[in-house]
Amino acid sequence: MMSISKRSAIMWWVGGLIAFAITIGFHNPLITDGVPGGISEHQAAPDAATVDAIQQSWDADGLLNSAALAMITDLIFIGIYGIGCVLAGMYYRGKGGILSLLGWAALASGAVFLVTDYGETIAQITQLMRFAGDDGLASFASTLRPIKMFTWTSGFFTVLAALIVDRLSSRAA
Repeated sequence: MMSISKRSAIMWWVGGLIAFAITIGFHNPLITDGVPGGISEHQAAPDAATVDAIQQSWDADGLLNSAALAMITDLIFIGIYGIGCVLAGMYYRGKGGILSLLGWAALASGAVFLVTDYGETIAQITQLMRFAGDDGLASFASTLRPIKMFTWTSGFFTVLAALIVDRLSSRAA
């Protein structure tokens, strides 16, 4: 069985949070009068017509390259953060008690986050590169979005809770 160090797991996880902050910076210019929800609107677009309207608005504002760059930064963030959750989960699942439960939850959250957010983002970037919405891809991305959001949040809170429990239990010892 592979041994994961707490330090490497937490470095990946914190690195993912830093990558998320950077990614948000790339997403912000996509919030426009025509697309007030920015990239979130593109992620939630249920059909090709909605994707087309969003992409045409970004094109009119000269933001297609910015949208592509934002989606590429998303792909990087997803990998770093998802791996961080998985590694933290692998580390804590072997610690026993509540830490084990938190570890399993972080591991599951990270794995599902990786699959769903990569699926969503690849569907988005495919439509952007084609400059054409696709009903199947839009539906796929918008279906994955709530799952990815839930697992991002659950991964964050389970790793954070594990860090706190670990810290408090090491103080008590």
